[in-house]
Amino acid sequence: MTQEQRLIRDTVQTFVNKELIPRERLMIRREIAGGSGITQPEDARELQALAREAGLWGIDCPEEHGGLNLDPISQAIVFEELGKSFIKFLLPGSVPNVLYLVNDEQKKEYLLPTLRGERQSCFALSEPGVGSDARNLRTTAVKNGGDWVINGEKTWITWGMDADFALVFARTRDEAGVDGVTAFLVDRSCGWTATPVRNMGHGDTSSLYFDNVRVSDRNRVGEINKGFSLAMRFVYRNRGWMLGARNVGAAQRLLGMALDHAENRTTFGKKLADRENIQFMITESEVELRASKLMVWHCAWQGANEIDYRYAACAAKLYTARMVNNVVDRVMQIHGAMGFAKETGIERWYRDLRVQRIFEGSDEMQLTRMFSDLRESRMVPGQLH
Repeated sequence: MTQEQRLIRDTVQTFVNKELIPRERLMIRREIAGGSGITQPEDARELQALAREAGLWGIDCPEEHGGLNLDPISQAIVFEELGKSFIKFLLPGSVPNVLYLVNDEQKKEYLLPTLRGERQSCFALSEPGVGSDARNLRTTAVKNGGDWVINGEKTWITWGMDADFALVFARTRDEAGVDGVTAFLVDRSCGWTATPVRNMGHGDTSSLYFDNVRVSDRNRVGEINKGFSLAMRFVYRNRGWMLGARNVGAAQRLLGMALDHAENRTTFGKKLADRENIQFMITESEVELRASKLMVWHCAWQGANEIDYRYAACAAKLYTARMVNNVVDRVMQIHGAMGFAKETGIERWYRDLRVQRIFEGSDEMQLTRMFSDLRESRMVPGQLH
């Protein structure tokens, strides 16, 4: 890390230790009392204000809009530290990176108000039966005069219940009759509706419904049929150094808990830390964690140097998701019954982290995509770029 990156790490680390980890007990108590253990809107607003005071505004936002414009490795450092708490919230000044590609008129109406916290967006790509296979979207947008009429359903949408506009990806047909995917900025006031989807952990998502929703052509993002590549800008960045780094941070925190417990827990006159099977569980986890961190940083380094990082992103997403699920399972086992109890928070991590192997492309989809690259490009297995 550079000196600047060390300062960034220390700033986020202080924020996590001071503002996030102390709030975990509140979340656990809420859930035990029968309420929601996820971050509530009032919690999110407070945390965003505190993050802004700490200088964590717009970590990937271009400097022209007042952001920090951190390079991918520095972003990975931020997300790694944030991953050390199960408190989830959106950093202030965070928007889907596709919004930075909109035209000047759209920036005034959508990008800038969202950066200021005046508007809330959601990213609407996944559909029922069409999750990882995003090229086969069923939601359609049909040209009608100067408008487009959108019909279909989106699901597993984060922020869908709160958003006042959605970045919607729909199947379209150009004037030559060629099919493709196009992106649109669609205000909730245009008529789409949302219902919540209750999940095992990580916070709820939602389904969005479009029934002859009419949107102006001026709300189209980019060229007709060119929307799939825009969606992948968002997806691959998330896979590579956002989700992967969060998984690394979570595993670090969990392994720290396991080490502390192993030193302090005695059974039959012997510390757990002196038992070989416990030693192996912790050390194997640390080796997997070490490999994961290097994979995330390598992917981020490729992104920072404008090298095609898609393969590295799939590899990092696959490996870190499996790693963190292995780690949380071992840490729960080491804690025994206390790991299964809500008070420790480990069972909360257990529920939250399981989705890492499913969303933003399941393990199986990552493997399929990576094998295709190996097969078609004749890559040398294991060769780093």
